[in-house]
Amino acid sequence: MASGVLTEQTLAKPRIGIHIPDTLARLGKYVIFRGTALFLTVVIGVYLTVLIANMGGYLDTIRIAQIREQVGAVVLNDPNLQTLPPSELRKYIDDLVVLEMQRLRLDQPFVVRSVDYLVDALTLNLGRAEHLTSNSGSKMVRLILLERIPATLLLSATANLSLFFTAIFIALYLSRHYGSWFDRLIIAMAPASTVPAWFYGIFLILIFASILHILPFGGMVATPPPESTGEYLLSLLRHMILPVSAIILHGIFVGIYQWRTFFLIYSSEDYVEMAKAKGLTARTIERRYILRPTLPPIVTAFSLMLIYIWQGAIILETVFAWPGVGRLLYQAISIFDVPVIVGNVVLIAYLLVTTVFLLDIVYAILDPRVKIGGERRV
Repeated sequence: MASGVLTEQTLAKPRIGIHIPDTLARLGKYVIFRGTALFLTVVIGVYLTVLIANMGGYLDTIRIAQIREQVGAVVLNDPNLQTLPPSELRKYIDDLVVLEMQRLRLDQPFVVRSVDYLVDALTLNLGRAEHLTSNSGSKMVRLILLERIPATLLLSATANLSLFFTAIFIALYLSRHYGSWFDRLIIAMAPASTVPAWFYGIFLILIFASILHILPFGGMVATPPPESTGEYLLSLLRHMILPVSAIILHGIFVGIYQWRTFFLIYSSEDYVEMAKAKGLTARTIERRYILRPTLPPIVTAFSLMLIYIWQGAIILETVFAWPGVGRLLYQAISIFDVPVIVGNVVLIAYLLVTTVFLLDIVYAILDPRVKIGGERRV
C-alpha cells in the first residue's frame, strides 16, 4: 500500500526536463548574439588591417611619388614629346599624373576609401593585386590566393595533423607510465619547443641538403617538374620531408608535455579510482573516464590547429621556398601589395570566426555544463 502511495506521489510530481520550444528560442538568441559579436570582431580586425597595410594613409604619398616617377620616365623617353618646351612637358606630366590618381581614386580622402576597402573585403570583392601575379599571369587576388592555398594546405595539414595526433597518443602513453625515463626525457626536451620551426628548418637544410646531399634545399618539386605522376609524387614527398620535420620538431615535445599533464590531472580524479576498483580495464578507463571529459579541450585545440593550417608559416615557407600563402604574404608585405595582404587576412578572419562559431555549438553538444542563452542545460 505504501509502495502504491509512493508511486502515485511520484507520478503526481511534475517532470523536470527541457522544454524544446524554449530551448530552441534560447539557442536562436544565442546564435544571433554570438554571430553578431563575431562579425563585429571581423569588421574591426579587417579595418585595422586596412589601416596598417596602408600605413594610416601615408602609403598614398608613396604611390603618388611612384606614379609621378613612372609617368615622367615614360614621357621623357618618348621621342615625340621631347621637342615640347619644359613648361608644357611638365604640365603634360602633371595632367597624366592627375588622371592616374583619379583612376586609382587617390584624389579622394583615405578615410572615405578605407570604408570602401572594408566593404569590398567583407564582401570578398578582393580586387586586383598591385604587383604580384599568379602563375597564369592574372592579377586577381582571388586567383592568386586560390593558387597558393593548396600548397599551404598540403604542407601544414600533413605536419600539424601528424603532430597533433602523435602528441595525444604519446601523452596518453606517458600518463600510464608517469615517472618513466621516457616521461623524464619529454619533460627535459619541452623547452626545445621555444625554438621556432624555421630555425630547425635552417639546421635541417644545413645537415641533410648541404652536407649529406640526400634531400633538396627547398621548393615543392624538382625543376623541371617530373612528367610522370609517380615521379612527381616522389619528388613532392622528398621536398616535404624537411619542412614537415621542422614543424614537428618545433611542437612535438611541448605538445606531449601539455597533453600528458592534462591527462594526468583527470587520471587522479576520484571517479577514475572508483573505476579501477571496479576492475575496469585500462583501455576502458582511458576511453570513458579520461578521454571523454577532455574531449572539449581536444576539440578546441583541433579547431585552432585547423585555422593554423590555413594560415601557413610565413618564415618557414620563405626558408624552404614553399609556394604557399605564408610566402605570398611575406612577398606582399615586402612590396606593399595591399590588396593581397588584406585578402589574406580576410580569408583567415572568416575561417577563424566560422571555426569559433561552430566550436560554440559543438561545446554545447559535448559538455552539458555549457550554458546556452544564460541558462544551464538540464
